[in-house]
Amino acid sequence: MVFLDKPRGWTSRRAVNELVRLFTREGGKRVKAGHAGTLDPLATGMLPVLLGEATRFADVGLDADKRYVVTADLSRQTDTLDDEGETVARFAAMPEREDIERALAGLRGDIMQVPPAYSAVHVDGRRAHELARRGDAVRLEARPVHVRGLALLEWTPPMLTLAVTCSKGTYVRSLARDLGEALGVGGCVTRLRRLSTGGWPEALMLPFEDIRRLGEQCVMPLSQWLRHLPRLALEEAEARRFVQGQRIQMPEAGETARPGEVAVFLGDVLLGTGELRPGLRRMVLHPRKGLPSARRALGL
Repeated sequence: MVFLDKPRGWTSRRAVNELVRLFTREGGKRVKAGHAGTLDPLATGMLPVLLGEATRFADVGLDADKRYVVTADLSRQTDTLDDEGETVARFAAMPEREDIERALAGLRGDIMQVPPAYSAVHVDGRRAHELARRGDAVRLEARPVHVRGLALLEWTPPMLTLAVTCSKGTYVRSLARDLGEALGVGGCVTRLRRLSTGGWPEALMLPFEDIRRLGEQCVMPLSQWLRHLPRLALEEAEARRFVQGQRIQMPEAGETARPGEVAVFLGDVLLGTGELRPGLRRMVLHPRKGLPSARRALGL
């Protein structure tokens, strides 16, 4: 996997396609790839792109908290809630900093949020943005999200900059809209940059040109992407059973006896992920996602 610093103007799909072309060897089989968390074309920043069998673990990024810095123009609002849409309202009077701080307090924690009409949310089997672009009325239901952090970094009327840490499914454009509505002004996002996915540091991001130049040197092993999981080591006989999808009774006691998801290894070879569940007498390892490379390494 690689951490792309996605440029403004690229869709997440284009970013993946560019990396597929880059890592597919001439005359070879097309590399499988996918991203772990969509970024709007307007947005820049961290886009984890998973390659090959790592795509099986995209949910690690999709489910993770994200961290952003966003700048919004409170003097106007657009139909898309960002710079790329048509202006639908303008506002002259601007709030005081104290008013903004009070409004931000109401947007922290567990909140209900209505996604933007121009978003990838499905409505009757179609993407909301497809319906909106053809002029259909789009009505989306509010859904629960969690805003872990929301801080005012800069206020130079009418431009406001925020630091945001939020759960999956949170739309930063909707946060800017809701803040503007609470203040009686606009909330048009002019700049959005993702700094982190799942706690991965900003320093890991690389521009596309650097990835083009460095090639395979940029690719991080899948075991690192699964760093949040406890590591469970198996012997070879157990490893063979695991990659064939068989359940394994574990030895008694020890750190590995705790229930939950684990990353499973044979030495330094990642076999996949499993789940430890209590059995009648011992913990039992249930295979979840095995890796074809592990089967090959074991000659299966």
